Amino acid sequence: MWKITNTIYMGCFMNLLWLLLGGIFTAVEYLISSLLMMFTIVGIPFGIQTLKLAGLALWPFGKEVRSGRRSSGCLYILMNILWLFLGGIWICLSHLAFGIVLCITIIGIPFGLQHFKLAALALSPFGKDIVGA
Repeated sequence: MWKITNTIYMGCFMNLLWLLLGGIFTAVEYLISSLLMMFTIVGIPFGIQTLKLAGLALWPFGKEVRSGRRSSGCLYILMNILWLFLGGIWICLSHLAFGIVLCITIIGIPFGLQHFKLAALALSPFGKDIVGA
C-alpha cells in the first residue's frame, strides 16, 4: 500500500490556492507571450523559455529550478544576456515586487517565495531545468 505524506497534500493544496489567487492569469500571460514570440524563427528560443516560465507559474509548489549541465555554454550565456536586456529584467522586477508585497503578511510568505523562485528563473532562463523537489 502506498503511503502518501502530508507534504503531497499540502503542496497540492497550495498549488490550488496559487491557481485561484492569480497563478492561472500569470501562466496564461506567459503562454500568450510565448505563442506571440514563436511567430518568428528568431523568437522561438525565447518562446520556449517563456513556456518554461508558464509551466512553473502554473504549478510552482514542489518544483525546483536547477542549473543544467549545459548552462555554462557560450550560446546560453549570450542568450541569457539578450533575454535580460529584451525584457527579462522587467519580468524579474515584477516578480520581486509581488514577492515583497506578499511576504509582508505571514499567510503570503509561501506565495512570495514562489514569486522569488520565478524571479530567479526570469533573470536567466537559458540552461535552467525545472525538476520536482
